[in-house]
Amino acid sequence: MDTTEDRLFEVKVGKGRAWKWLYAGSMLLGLLLIWVYRASHVPEAGEKGRWAWTAVFAAELWFGFYWFLTLSVRWNPIYRFTYKDRLSHRFEEKLPEVDIFICTADPIIEPPSIVINTVLSVMAYDYPPEKLNVYLSDDGCSIFTFYALLEALQFAKSWIPFCKKFNIQPMSPSLFFSKSSISVHDSSFSDWTTMEKLYKDMESMESRINAAMKLGDISEEIKAKHEGFSEWSSNISSKDHQAIVKILIDGRDQNARDSEGFVMPTVVYVAREKRPKFHHNFKAGALNTLLRVSEKISNGPIILTIDCDMYANNAGSVRDALCFFMDEKQGHEYAFVQFPQTYKNTTKNDLYASSLKIIEKVDFPGLDGQGGPLYTGSCCFHRRDCLKGRKYSELSNVELKGERPQIFEASSRILEEKTKDLATCSYEESTQWGKEIGLKYGCPVEDVITGFVIQCRGWKSVYFCPKREAFLGLAPTTLSQTLVQHKRWSEGDLQIFLSKYFPFLYGFRRTKLGLQMGYSIYCLWAVNSIPTIIYAVIPSICLLNEISLFPNVFSYWFIPFAYVISLSYIVSLWESLIHGETLKAWWNEKRMWLYKRTTSYLFAFVDAILKMLGINDLAFVITPKVVDEDTSKRYEKEIMEFGSTSLMFMILSTVAMLNLFCLVGGIGVVIVDGAGALGSLFMQLLLCGSLVLINFPIFEASFFRKDNGCIPISTTLSSVAIVIIAYFIPVF
Repeated sequence: MDTTEDRLFEVKVGKGRAWKWLYAGSMLLGLLLIWVYRASHVPEAGEKGRWAWTAVFAAELWFGFYWFLTLSVRWNPIYRFTYKDRLSHRFEEKLPEVDIFICTADPIIEPPSIVINTVLSVMAYDYPPEKLNVYLSDDGCSIFTFYALLEALQFAKSWIPFCKKFNIQPMSPSLFFSKSSISVHDSSFSDWTTMEKLYKDMESMESRINAAMKLGDISEEIKAKHEGFSEWSSNISSKDHQAIVKILIDGRDQNARDSEGFVMPTVVYVAREKRPKFHHNFKAGALNTLLRVSEKISNGPIILTIDCDMYANNAGSVRDALCFFMDEKQGHEYAFVQFPQTYKNTTKNDLYASSLKIIEKVDFPGLDGQGGPLYTGSCCFHRRDCLKGRKYSELSNVELKGERPQIFEASSRILEEKTKDLATCSYEESTQWGKEIGLKYGCPVEDVITGFVIQCRGWKSVYFCPKREAFLGLAPTTLSQTLVQHKRWSEGDLQIFLSKYFPFLYGFRRTKLGLQMGYSIYCLWAVNSIPTIIYAVIPSICLLNEISLFPNVFSYWFIPFAYVISLSYIVSLWESLIHGETLKAWWNEKRMWLYKRTTSYLFAFVDAILKMLGINDLAFVITPKVVDEDTSKRYEKEIMEFGSTSLMFMILSTVAMLNLFCLVGGIGVVIVDGAGALGSLFMQLLLCGSLVLINFPIFEASFFRKDNGCIPISTTLSSVAIVIIAYFIPVF
């Protein structure tokens, strides 16, 4: 641990190495004994259950291999702490400009009210405003988003000084005013009431925008207030429009001042050109456009990329990131600083396991100890040079100067016209954009692959988890949203594994083996679907047919199975509880582990293979940020949402019904055959019973619930029919 007084950050190494050796060694011994048992007890050729035995053996081999990969992120976790006071003392006059990139793509799925709250929150950072530049990429080219942004910037003139005067956190107005526990000192009552009134006016504006969206246009009176509205005409659509660049606040303009007379951050609206004949490369294309446009306007050497639903919640986050970049001893080694993506709307017991707390608290500190975490696409500060393809050299100490280009001396109107060319569809043709420059194209998880390539160029990354959450976002609030989101993530990660960026080859001699293993944990999410389905289906069917796949409970061979299973669950539960989860949240996480592996990952696996064969095209699905009132109420009560007819729900329902059917049949077998059958089928009864218990929400939604979030009767009947048909299929 480095404790020298001049360092801007401190690193502490995780403890418990002896316990980790004991855990890893005993677990490996247990797995080896299980594999020995499987190999030495294979049923004879032609014997009933041989193929089922082989399939389960293959699944257990995979689970063992995957467990070995997970050791990489548990072996050497590190935890970082910053000293912002030292940063201010030594570098306050030399702080670099920071460009903030916010991306939105659809005003329906991502309402303007969400977007503008994110914009307002980052404008209120505890950082010199003349060195903050906010860029909003509107891939939906929505006049409503543009209108909302204009109105929000008027509110910002009062909101920014209010936040700084009273150290307001969170800096999102909607989140701040929604907290009933907020209190303001008596002497500030006037400021408070004034701001509350302004916020209510902004809420009224949001209502007017929502009404206008239903009508499909805004009034001519409103359009006359800003020349920017002239960019929108009747023939514009979200997929066919010209490039739009509007500097809405110019930090150089003497009139661009807040209500206290201080400078305001520069704010730029960008809608890159889209035409039907050009592929727009989704979010990666939007961020690369912002890279080019911002380089000509502000050219900040540090860039924050953030999703439109991720509000800034910690005013000191920019300074936290700079503690790593500007550290004299190691700062030149770091390409990006990744903050955790936390969510403000998860339920007490995290119904859909959306918080990903184990990844946040266990995996990423472990990855940091291996060379740095993944870039997750949001809540991440980058060096501009690294995003543009610069390789790391130990001989060069990269300075954070980032002087504004001379073109910025031109008027805003001239600058807008000059930078429009950088946002056209044809600009990237015959260039290295999306290949060697900027974010990578051709993958649904452009963020992960871009971060990995940067690390392979010699750079390191940092994971920083401050005491106060740096960002607060919106997690999916329905099961369907959650499964679709994970389908996209796991499909993109598998594409990385099957591409030239295969971690063990592309990263060979460029990164640590532990980091390659860490990336593979996520790249192989989708592959986990196959062994999981094997384990969730085959032992249950064999139970119904009185075929034993596990050792007798009175046999010595039963011990390694019992040990491995028990230790896995004990360690998993311990990790969850020490990081603040409830027992029920841990159980919900286990449920979602099963649901994602049997649906999201399965669909991702199939689609990734089809794409590799050239059969399926790349698609990018945006997760909706809004749901109806009834759905929200059920979510708050932690009632799982099904509602629609879906192939994913069909699979979940079928697996649940199959295990219920097999459990009843297995209990009947034990009752008829006695203790002997119980001993030989105990493990299968335990596994089948666990699956029935974990699937209780499905049975509840199929048979007992009558609300709109229940499983449709057609899905239930179809699942039961499939199970009945499966009963008559012979087991080999």
